[in-house]
Amino acid sequence: MPAMRRIDETISVAPQIAPEDVAALAAAGFIAIVNNRPDDEDMGQPSGAAVQAAAEAAGLSYAAIPVTHAGFSLQQVEAMAAVLTGASGPVLAFCRSGTRSCNLWALAQASQGGDPDTLTAKAAGAGYDISGLRPLLDQLSARG
Repeated sequence: MPAMRRIDETISVAPQIAPEDVAALAAAGFIAIVNNRPDDEDMGQPSGAAVQAAAEAAGLSYAAIPVTHAGFSLQQVEAMAAVLTGASGPVLAFCRSGTRSCNLWALAQASQGGDPDTLTAKAAGAGYDISGLRPLLDQLSARG
């Protein structure tokens, strides 16, 4: 299983997971998986459908919110916020390295009124520098 980085008690992020990782994620207490990778981003990457089938078989909810090189849209931010607010336990979000998942988490939290300083500190604690998102975090937080 890839190395996970815990941002806080509600969310962890990881590089690409495989369907065979899902049972261990369920055993670790995760209740939802968010896939932030588009299919076919890399050769040999498991399909989203395969990860989804494994998640459902393990009793986990699954959401696909793919983020491409085009960046983040408000629709993606809102979808991530909906998953996070609807989750009754820890969520694992994954992409190629975990960075897009961390960024999308921060944007989603800001859109719900999350404090940009707190979000930046939590991301840094997990090893992610989201300072480049600060103007957008401020803008979204003011809306939330």
